[in-house]
Amino acid sequence: MMRLVVIGAGMASGRMLEQLFEAGFAGEVTLFNGEPRGNYNRLMLSPVLSGEKTYAQIVTHDDAWYAAHGVECRFGEHVTKIDRERKVVVSKRGETPYDALVIATGSAPFIIPVAGKELPGVCTYRDLEDTNAMIAASRPGAKAVVIGGGLLGLEAAAGMAARGAEVTVIHLMGHLMERQLDPSAGYLLQKDLERRGIRIHCTGATKAILGAERVEAVLLEDATVYPADLVCMAVGIRPEVRLATDAHLEIGRGVVVDDQMRTSDPAIFALGECVEHNKQLFGLVAPLYDQAKVLAATLMGTEAAFRPVQTATKLKVTGVDLFSAGDFADAPGREDIVFRDPGRGVYKRLVLEGDQLIGAVMYGDTGDGSWFFDKIKSGEDVSGARETLIFGPAFQGGAQADPLAAVAALPPEAEICGCNGVCKGKITAAVAAGAVTLDAVRVETKASASCGTCTGLVEKVMALTLGDSFTANANPPMCKCTDHTHEDVRRMIKAQGLKSIPAVMQELGWKTVGGCASCRPALNYYLISDWPLEYRDDRQSRFVNERNHANIQKDGTYSVVPRMWGGVTTSAELRAIADAADRYAVPMIKVTGGQRIDLLGVKKHDLPAIWADLNDAGMVSGHAYAKGLRTVKTCVGTEFCRFGTQDSTGLGIKLEKLLWGSWTPAKVKLAVSGCPRNCAEATCKDIGVVCVDSGYQISVAGAAGMDVKETELLCTVATEEEAMEVISAFVQLYRENARYLHRIYKWVAKVGLDWCKAQIADPANRRALHDRFILSQRIYQTDPWAELAERPADWAPIADLTLRAAE
Repeated sequence: MMRLVVIGAGMASGRMLEQLFEAGFAGEVTLFNGEPRGNYNRLMLSPVLSGEKTYAQIVTHDDAWYAAHGVECRFGEHVTKIDRERKVVVSKRGETPYDALVIATGSAPFIIPVAGKELPGVCTYRDLEDTNAMIAASRPGAKAVVIGGGLLGLEAAAGMAARGAEVTVIHLMGHLMERQLDPSAGYLLQKDLERRGIRIHCTGATKAILGAERVEAVLLEDATVYPADLVCMAVGIRPEVRLATDAHLEIGRGVVVDDQMRTSDPAIFALGECVEHNKQLFGLVAPLYDQAKVLAATLMGTEAAFRPVQTATKLKVTGVDLFSAGDFADAPGREDIVFRDPGRGVYKRLVLEGDQLIGAVMYGDTGDGSWFFDKIKSGEDVSGARETLIFGPAFQGGAQADPLAAVAALPPEAEICGCNGVCKGKITAAVAAGAVTLDAVRVETKASASCGTCTGLVEKVMALTLGDSFTANANPPMCKCTDHTHEDVRRMIKAQGLKSIPAVMQELGWKTVGGCASCRPALNYYLISDWPLEYRDDRQSRFVNERNHANIQKDGTYSVVPRMWGGVTTSAELRAIADAADRYAVPMIKVTGGQRIDLLGVKKHDLPAIWADLNDAGMVSGHAYAKGLRTVKTCVGTEFCRFGTQDSTGLGIKLEKLLWGSWTPAKVKLAVSGCPRNCAEATCKDIGVVCVDSGYQISVAGAAGMDVKETELLCTVATEEEAMEVISAFVQLYRENARYLHRIYKWVAKVGLDWCKAQIADPANRRALHDRFILSQRIYQTDPWAELAERPADWAPIADLTLRAAE
């Protein structure tokens, strides 16, 4: 039985182990890793940094996976020596023998040799520890400097900016990502990042990092100084070859390997960012996964050879569409085809050499990237499509064709998912074998399971394979505990009179005992909504924020937001807030975008006491953590503003007092503007009211977060009383029909605004919806702070972490 030892539990070695086990490997595997954890998707550290994902969501191989495959995990244990003669590796726990050894030590970040580089507050961006350090430093108002405007540097900058830090990027070259982008695309990228509040300084050479006990600023050669609480160096990587060097293996720039990933020692192999093959290094995931496939075959005794292929680049920053592949440098004998649409921020450039496409740069519209990438890799003659080539496959032949033409034109080996190295053929094979939903394809192939930017392309491959039976996974099962959709569950709860979570799970055939962090909160909400008289809220089935009635922060403290009706407060309330902030040493007092005051950094054990103090001052919870009404934002209306047409402040207060405390599928934000000048920004809220001379225009389904969407007019009414009835009825319509965690704009897009209008336009139906809402409010409109401040010993259940990952 082969004794296989692997040094490094990264993505390359992880994929190699997957391939080995799929091929039936029956040997013993010992896996060392310097980090105290196993394989996770490092490509997804950027979404973790920005807050879009958690570490748990990017774990590729958990403890159960290693246990199921019999892998002995030695995580957090460094290998210090390879003894080639005795075929053992040496670590803190002693010697481990091997028959075959795999070196997958990856790369080490390059640290520029400037004064101050050792100061506390200087970090790199390679692993989870680096990511956590940047998260901890990215508090609102903190100043961060990123040295390096390449892929990693920009992802680090965007992530820290998303958390509120003031970020400056210093880049040595004349434009960002110069290895992947030409100057025009680099310019567009810079403008996009600057619109996000990130300062960009190109042609900037770092002279020194300044500070006494920790980093304080960065000094450039041109004497520019940028203040900094944190400095992230993202200027490049070098293969980590120290173990291999000490073992006297052949070393070039990396560990030299042959086509079978074998080093100069026949019993030792290497793969990943630490290797050099034919004088070439590799830093992107696609060739690393190819290496993993070849090495797995080699270890199984099957012939295979590593042949590097062209790779493409995408930037993992939400809202930035960027694609780059091939060679786009200026050179004699080459010609460019360029398309620009400044209004849409779209730029495309194709580089041809003779009759072949050799490079492509796309910004703002990257949908045809895979098709162009395939043309580059295949080296085919594109002279016949010269006039329409820039418009992609849908326009070949001179007219727009089937929208699936781009996917149909791709060969089976065309890469669809760059994060996981999944080709079109693997997806079509999985679909043919029965994976007919997006979730099933993700499980079988890992396509679209990481950053998600290829999801649309994966769905097109599925649509091409399944034909009319494909539904774009629009209505997947509620979770892995059941085959029922959210809509099925809601319908059967009502039809079968199911009035408890155990009853739902028993009658609807739940696959797991007790459910999971996805289905329990949804079931709890559906039962509250459908049976307000019979069902009582199960607090253990709520997210941690809702159970603790405050928003947990990244350092484990909480934010407390007292409610200010319509954004109006008094000097007494402000004194009470100031006194509470002093008494409990609140480190930050923040005015929110919803016209409220947020007390940030409250310790968990202080929550009941600070609630009690605010209650004593007449203030109640602002429900800033809830799936319910957050705020009603108002302008001053007729009382003070010369443009006001109605009393927007008064109506906002009445609406907030009517709606607060209601459970809804997702958070709800309202605004009331006193005139069409719209100072309260009512036209991007879940529900917005714009006051006009004739009354009140009520609009719904706006958004101003990751999606930006203007509201759509629901109706116009003449009086405040009508406005309040319409809005309460609409909220109840949403409560009774929407899928849990779907914001109003997603629900309206699903059911159609016309259907909503019809429900509200019928006076009897509208009144019935209003009455059902009021009934529910009579039961649930209570202040949780007042309830829990009276019994502090009971307010913090032991299972605080149970639902945090889902949140």
